Amino acid sequence: MMRRVHLLGTGGTIAGAQPDPRHTGYSPGVYPIETLLTAVPGLGELAHLSCEQVVNIGSQDMDDAIWLALARRVNDLADDAVIDALLITHGTDTLEETAYFLSLVTASAKPMVMVGAMRPATAISADGPGNLYNGVAVARDPGAPGRGTLLCMDGEIHRPRYATKTSTMGASAFSSLLGGLVGVVQTGRVHWLERAPPVRAAHFSISGVERLPRVDVLIAHAGMNADLIDAAVAAGARGLVIAGVGSGNMSGRAIARLTDAAAHGVTVVRSSRVPRSMVLRNGEVDDDHHGFVAARDLNPAKSRVLLQLALTATNDTRLIQEVFERC
Repeated sequence: MMRRVHLLGTGGTIAGAQPDPRHTGYSPGVYPIETLLTAVPGLGELAHLSCEQVVNIGSQDMDDAIWLALARRVNDLADDAVIDALLITHGTDTLEETAYFLSLVTASAKPMVMVGAMRPATAISADGPGNLYNGVAVARDPGAPGRGTLLCMDGEIHRPRYATKTSTMGASAFSSLLGGLVGVVQTGRVHWLERAPPVRAAHFSISGVERLPRVDVLIAHAGMNADLIDAAVAAGARGLVIAGVGSGNMSGRAIARLTDAAAHGVTVVRSSRVPRSMVLRNGEVDDDHHGFVAARDLNPAKSRVLLQLALTATNDTRLIQEVFERC
């Protein structure tokens, strides 16, 4: 029996239009999800499809309010007995952040697959149709239930916690730098590389959460000053993620100012701007002394996502460090 896959469109390059194929400029989020489906030959033979448009934007404009609305819609659909699996189309720029957010606030045995594209729908050799086809193939695959949120691009299946965008040009734009691939898919044939983990409860509940706490990301660099730290705190940031140099380090001036911010209730997380990194607690920086949290292997963007959700439950630095150890 054919499975029933419901698609949620959010825009992005996969729904974009390129007026002149001789130039790289294009507009994201032009075509509705219904139009994208009609451009994929044989898609309706994989599953019974239904769809809806959530937003139609470039993913650089994705924000907390859309995340919350999308997550609530996903949770509602996961409870719908008519739906077997979900697929979300999304721009690649913030795809890893949205995927990680959804993986933390949703929990269902039903598969949820996220796909995007590096070339707009009207481009020569557009990759969106192939990614959509493979994404639906993954969503309806009998081995997909229980695996939670997945990211499918260019024939590779990633887990959101480890996937990160590593190319701004090629179709194979995502890599799982530390965690490895979940599986691969080619012309609709899915090959899983790891067993499905047991279904677990969501890490965080968004019931009653109307807004996520403000968390800003600051990049450490040579000659880093402290004025941007002051500006973020003055603007109301409840948390700061530092994309540190090396193993999450930064200038002495920045450490001093962040220590003061932490003492006044701002949660400070040390991450790294290095693609393959591990920021260990009390490594190059004495986190116990300064009141900081170490991000371990989470990159700055995902550290921000996790800190926002952690702050909806607690501002205890010790407990937040435990969240970063397990999520």
